[in-house]
Amino acid sequence: MGTIKVTNIQVYAYHGCLTEEGKIGSDYRVDVEVKANLQPSAKSDALKDTVDYVHINRIVKEEMAVRSKLLEHVAKRMLDRIFGEIPIAMEATVAVSKINPPIGGNVEQVTIEMTLSR
Repeated sequence: MGTIKVTNIQVYAYHGCLTEEGKIGSDYRVDVEVKANLQPSAKSDALKDTVDYVHINRIVKEEMAVRSKLLEHVAKRMLDRIFGEIPIAMEATVAVSKINPPIGGNVEQVTIEMTLSR
C-alpha cells in the first residue's frame, strides 16, 4: 500500500449557509490523500497504473465549483468521485478548509475532514 497526497489546493468558491457567502465567496484550501497499491506503477512506470494527481486536482476544482451549504457535502462528493473514477483507490481522505470564515472572531480557518474506505 502507498499514499498519494495532493496538498494545499487553493480554490475560490461560494459555499456556506449564508446568502452572502453565495454572493461574495471565500478562499478555500483542499488536501487529498489517497491510499492504493502503488507496486504495479512502481514496476511499470506507467501513469495508468497509479493515482494520477492531475485527476485528483480536477475532481477537487470541479466539485468546489458546485455551491453547497456544508463543506461536508462537498467533501462527500469528492470522495464519491475518487472511488468512482479511480479504481485502485482503497482509502481516501479529503480535508476542506474555509480560510478566514465569517464566524464573528479572529479565526484563521475551519476544516472538515472525511475518510472513506473501499
